[in-house]
Order: sequence, then C-alpha cells, then structure tokens
Amino acid sequence: MSWTWRYEDAKGTALDRPKSEAFPSQSDAESWLGEHWRDLLEQGVHQVMLLEDGATVYGPMGLNPP
Repeated sequence: MSWTWRYEDAKGTALDRPKSEAFPSQSDAESWLGEHWRDLLEQGVHQVMLLEDGATVYGPMGLNPP
C-alpha cells in the first residue's frame, strides 16, 4: 500500500508541485502533514486529499487556520 497527498489550490484544482512523497502507512502520512502543512500553505497548497493507492480516503481538508 502507498499513501500520498494530493495537493490542491483554493479552487480545488490539483497542483503538480510540490511532489507528494509516498508513505508506508496512513499514520506516517498524517504525521508528515502535521509537521509540514505550514510549508505547503506557503507554497500555494490550500487543501489536501489523502489517497491510498490512488483512491481517495478523505478530503479535501483545508490547510488555512480557522
């Protein structure tokens, strides 16, 4: 199994950058996001979707603080 993040702009359009790395578990992917969401937001990512082998697990989930 491979877990990845799909990055989207504020309109929900998929972004091809930054490149999402693959994670061995959902927990690893979520931990990584918890540490890097601010960097992603600075790079223009406004929301993310978690994918397992290309299938959506959940999302979109906004990165902007409330």
